[in-house]
Amino acid sequence: MDKKLLEYLSGYLTPQRLELFDKVIDSRTRHITVVLEDIFQKQNASAVLRTCDCFGIQDVHIIEDRNEFQVNREIAMGSSKWLSLHKYNSKENNALDAIQTLKKQGYRIVATTPHNNDQELQDFDITAGKTALVFGSELPGITDTIMQEADEFLKIPMYGFTESFNISVSAAIILHHLTLKMRNSKDLNWQLSDTEKDELKFEWIRKTIKRSELIEKRFWEENKRK
Repeated sequence: MDKKLLEYLSGYLTPQRLELFDKVIDSRTRHITVVLEDIFQKQNASAVLRTCDCFGIQDVHIIEDRNEFQVNREIAMGSSKWLSLHKYNSKENNALDAIQTLKKQGYRIVATTPHNNDQELQDFDITAGKTALVFGSELPGITDTIMQEADEFLKIPMYGFTESFNISVSAAIILHHLTLKMRNSKDLNWQLSDTEKDELKFEWIRKTIKRSELIEKRFWEENKRK
């Protein structure tokens, strides 16, 4: 990403738009990321994306085995445009591929499930390291692969007859609680690096400007003549 190109493209946006981009990017994080395994209801998938955007989660990792991940635009409210979506759908075991990729990036794998008593939400230590929260499919939940590869398990305490929340509700509850703890922590450097901020801003500007590829081509042509 060329900083001169970033500055050049920025000239095509209003100061108010650029100010909004900077404000949102300052609140973005990769300390927490979300993993969605084989979600088949696009209403749920879209609601989770909207929740991630609202709480400043930049990356969503999508495992597609039996089900293709689909977005309902009315529910997502354009949130997918501002998120970095990473899909895993080309391997024999896409769940394992996703988990191995995240572990290489330094994430601890935290499977969300009501069927394991490892720890409850209020006891989770967000300062212990980068966290990848895995949410399983609506009916079967997380797969055996995730269960075997997970570093930790997390559950939301419940006191009624129903054994679990809808996946989109679970994601909202957990992300609200953990991002609040994260942002209030004095020991965490949870924000994006300066390089990551520039790269994300560049990506968003590209998505905002119509026919940005032509404007970029003009920029490079002008710079060749200098």
